[in-house]
Amino acid sequence: MTDTIHPPRTGAPADAQAAATADGGSRKLTRSIGVVGGTLLTLSCVTPASSLFVIVPDLFADLGTATALTIAIGAVLCIAVAFCYSELGTLIPSAGGEYAMVGTLAGRLTGWVVFILSLIVVMIVPPIIALGTADYLAPLFHMSAPLAGALVMLLATLAGLLDLRANAWITGVFLVLEVVAAAVVAVLGFAHGERGASTLLHGVNAGDGGATTAVSVGAIVTGLAIALFVTQGFSTAVYLSEELENPRRNVARTVLWTLAISAAVILVPVAAITVGAPDLKTLAEGDIAGMVTTWSNSAVGTFISLCIALAIINAGIVMVIQNSRVLFASARDRAWPEPVNRAFSTIGRFGSPWVATLAVGVPGAVLCYVPVEDLSGITGVAVTGMYLLVAVASLFSRRHHHKHTPAWRMPLWPAVPVLLIVVLAYVLWQQTGQDLLVTGGIVAAAALYWALYLRPRQATHWVITLPEDERV
Repeated sequence: MTDTIHPPRTGAPADAQAAATADGGSRKLTRSIGVVGGTLLTLSCVTPASSLFVIVPDLFADLGTATALTIAIGAVLCIAVAFCYSELGTLIPSAGGEYAMVGTLAGRLTGWVVFILSLIVVMIVPPIIALGTADYLAPLFHMSAPLAGALVMLLATLAGLLDLRANAWITGVFLVLEVVAAAVVAVLGFAHGERGASTLLHGVNAGDGGATTAVSVGAIVTGLAIALFVTQGFSTAVYLSEELENPRRNVARTVLWTLAISAAVILVPVAAITVGAPDLKTLAEGDIAGMVTTWSNSAVGTFISLCIALAIINAGIVMVIQNSRVLFASARDRAWPEPVNRAFSTIGRFGSPWVATLAVGVPGAVLCYVPVEDLSGITGVAVTGMYLLVAVASLFSRRHHHKHTPAWRMPLWPAVPVLLIVVLAYVLWQQTGQDLLVTGGIVAAAALYWALYLRPRQATHWVITLPEDERV
């Protein structure tokens, strides 16, 4: 790879550091949370209940009883992804997340591509999830989906302006309610079982006229892109690495604990819903709150609906926090024209990058009024591509001086990233041409920006910096 950066401990070349000083000095986030707080925030970004109640129903429509199997395969793949994130996140603890890790190890252009893929995810996903709020608030309030989604995004933006420790506890309380809701669904589903557990391994779905159809292997492979997205939020631990105490130790713990807990919280209720749905048509419709009401009563159904609404709000808060850190880091690394860099890197009185937070939350509220139903496939392609490039970068994590840098090291390297690259490339190959073309078009436009603006200014722009940190 060419154009690879091998930064010193501070990570920035002299002229980039001088430019930063001219803008008012180095801007730092505060290390204020440990493994528990980081896990609460990261779990809230995975939003197990939000994924379960908003994203999984679409998988039920396409995969029927093979949904749990597909998510389980995705979770196994995510173990390999988590190994890569854990090693790179402790080797390169930066709020830039994937782009800082990949750009430092595999070159600036590759890091820029990863940054654009992450932007696709972080700008589109929050409004998509927020739009589900209206359906679950229906027992108490009636409002349009765009209005409800926009209000959720604005509320999440206000919460994102607070300091990270406060948000860890806010999202922690919401997370408890999420887990309770998922547990209630699991208990009710298993208690009203209509089919055996073996159904989970034999994919069938409701066909035309009520007939059952087998779910093909190709459909399962195609569904893996969305299944990877279901547990995608465990990577938030990497974005928080500049605010985690002892990042060389705590980033890996947070990533792996989050993946294990979120996979269990999602998979167990999915299995329960699959065996407990009254029939395959009801399962394909994915009305989980309606099934809960059928299994119990309207009061329990209302409780679950409100818990889901809180889960969506929780997801919005943490996604705004995560995404604002990405913009903050990109401005600190001078990815934009100077006025934009100065604005996005401004830290407010609560220790949060307030301009970057507004830049994420306000457009998210506006996007709630734009049809985004077709964008889930694009998001799946972006997540899969991002994971693939992180796996590629992990092959460079033990070269040169990185080999001796204190960091958590994954087992079975390099077999794990190599196998992951092969599988993810195949998953991408199975996605629809439209999703691949749209995502590829965005990446191509970003590459043009790189060629015309960033590369000619490479001495001072898109210089991936690493903060000073205690190597404990």
